[in-house]
Parts: sequence; structure tokens; C-alpha cells
Amino acid sequence: MSWQFDPVGIIHSCFAEKFAIPRQPLLAPAATASLELLPPYNQPEALEGLEGVSHLWLIFVFHAAASGPQHLRVRPPRLGGNQRIGVFASRATHRPNPIGQSVVRLEGIEQNRLLLSGVDLLDGTPVLDIKPYVPYADCIEDAVNPLAPIPPPALPVSWSDAALAQAQAHQTRLGQPLVALIEQCLSQDPKPAYQQPGPEREYGVTLWDVNVRWHYPQPDRIRVLEVSQPQRS
Repeated sequence: MSWQFDPVGIIHSCFAEKFAIPRQPLLAPAATASLELLPPYNQPEALEGLEGVSHLWLIFVFHAAASGPQHLRVRPPRLGGNQRIGVFASRATHRPNPIGQSVVRLEGIEQNRLLLSGVDLLDGTPVLDIKPYVPYADCIEDAVNPLAPIPPPALPVSWSDAALAQAQAHQTRLGQPLVALIEQCLSQDPKPAYQQPGPEREYGVTLWDVNVRWHYPQPDRIRVLEVSQPQRS
């Protein structure tokens, strides 16, 4: 059996690339996005009743995940990228079908757009369905997952004076909490867990339309070096 699905909307988010996206939703509250609804769901009738809802479940497609042979076991980043576990014990992007789910905060509704925060979704992500979060059913107090019992520890993030000034200027231009976004994303340590870079190695990622560069002056610390817009040819 097979099915074909059409998206109900498209995500426009701060994440221009997969690197540095938090590995779970709500870990970076400053990560914002809008969900542009597509016809026929871009009508007010489809959104009636969402006004008082604080959070949503989004069912989406991992549209940028690498395709290839399916595997019964995966190596999730949470376990260092070296230990294999069954695919159904992980929330890694390599799925039997490239479908994911995220719970996000609903910040507002503007015509045919939902304004969201705490997202972990790449810009351009197709959304297949939207469901309201139901606290009494979705929050299970005695739930257990020994592979991920607590959030990952956050690394301290410091700034060079120049990088902080650059980020603050771009924050004003964008009208987005860029400084908090950078700190929240980098504190999750986006590099592969098996890498132990020296202080001379630099990393970079694009958030909104700016390039962020950082390094690890110590293995358990991050320092932001530069926040700049790419030069246009």
C-alpha cells in the first residue's frame, strides 16, 4: 500500500541550513518561524478555535534529509554518533518514511500565517498536518525514556566584543531575537559529538540571513567570533 500527501503549509524559519538546528523542539525559544498555509487551508475557517491554543503539533516532511537505503539501526547524535540503536528508538531524521513531528508554541495568527516559536524546522519544510496540543493527554507525568532522561547539558557561550555588536545591529535590522537565538542554538553544541576540535578550528552557520562563526577555546566552551552578512557579488 502507498499514499500520497499534499502539504497544508510551508515553514519560513530562521534556519537556512540543517547545521545548528536544535535536535528537539522548544530548546531554543528564540527560534521563530511562520507557517504559510496553502489553499484551501489558507482561509479563516480552517483556523477557527486556535485563538486560545498555546502549542501545536506539526507533522512535517524531512524534505532535506539524505535519501538512500533504509536502515534498521541508526546512530543518534544524543549517543555521540557512534552507538547504534533501533530506528524506532530514535527520533533521528533518517526514518523509514521522511516524516517528523514537532511541538511548537503558537505566538499568533496573521491572516493565512501562523507565527511560531521554539521551532526546530528548516526553512522550506512542508507541513502535512497541524494538531492542537492537548495538555491532559499529551503531557504524561510518569513517562520514561532511559536514552534521553533529561535535556542535554548546555555549553556556556561567550562573545567577542565585535561579534556581539554585530549581532545586536543585525537583531535590530531583522526585528528578531538574534543574540538569544545564537546563544540558545550554539549552547546545544551543534558539532558532531565525536569531534574534539582545537581552538584553531572554526565553525559557521547561517541564521536568518547572517553568517555566524564560532570556535571552541576549550572543549566545553564556545566563543562567537563574527556575525556578518555574506557579500553579494
